[in-house]
Amino acid sequence: MRSVAVLTHSRPSNTDEAIAAAARAAESAGCSLVVVEREPGAEDREGMEGVRFAPELPSDVDLCIALGGDGTILRALRHYTGTSVPVFGINYGTVGFLAAVEADDLATGLARALAGDFETVSLPGLEAKIGDERFIAVNDVSFIRRPHQRVAELSYSVGGREVGRVRCDGLVAATPAGSTGYNLANNGPILAWGVEGYVVSFIAPHTLTARALVVAPDDLLHVTNVGIRDPVDVGIDGVESGVLEPGDEVVVGFRDNLALLAQLEGETFYRRIREKFGRLAH
Repeated sequence: MRSVAVLTHSRPSNTDEAIAAAARAAESAGCSLVVVEREPGAEDREGMEGVRFAPELPSDVDLCIALGGDGTILRALRHYTGTSVPVFGINYGTVGFLAAVEADDLATGLARALAGDFETVSLPGLEAKIGDERFIAVNDVSFIRRPHQRVAELSYSVGGREVGRVRCDGLVAATPAGSTGYNLANNGPILAWGVEGYVVSFIAPHTLTARALVVAPDDLLHVTNVGIRDPVDVGIDGVESGVLEPGDEVVVGFRDNLALLAQLEGETFYRRIREKFGRLAH
């Protein structure tokens, strides 16, 4: 029997029907289903009697279905980094760039996910060393000045050489998958899936010479807070994960083949770009 985990976003009432549908589909497919991140009492709801609930994602599963937006899908991808567990996203968020299907195609999506009727894309990631801790990012590592504090002053070095010092609101190091997120908002270049490397871009730089930079996969990025007073917050996939104090340094490196993202056969990165972002221009 195949075991399937389901992760939902922070608004469980929006996905109650999807959970019930997943339970029915799993029973028909002969799969066991475990759902995480549910509010108290959810297990008593009609249509969910056969669902097992858990406080966190299990490790010993064959597939993870993420019901939510890109944030939910990223959480699942981070949890299953370094494993053979693919993450199949069904978009219950806003953009859902990483999702395999939209919520309107729930029935079809569940059927194909549980039947294994999908392809997988191996996504790279970034490893950030913050103090004595190491963090894995699937999307990006961000360095952001705190509200109501002075503009950040950041030095960044690549391959052991300082590239520049920038007064800015922040700096973002993004993977190809993450290049359509915060980096895109910074006017950074979009990296197609399959590109080996990552991009460094700046949030509101206070100089005309700061330009986004695509970094080779073997080159480490060193970011130093050269300001004399204010700390800078460090985020991993949008989650605050550390602080870069004045004089401190964070090292970011590329990690290949980190996570498996499910997509339907025939889907391409360029079609996603058109469907998710091209329509916003009209």
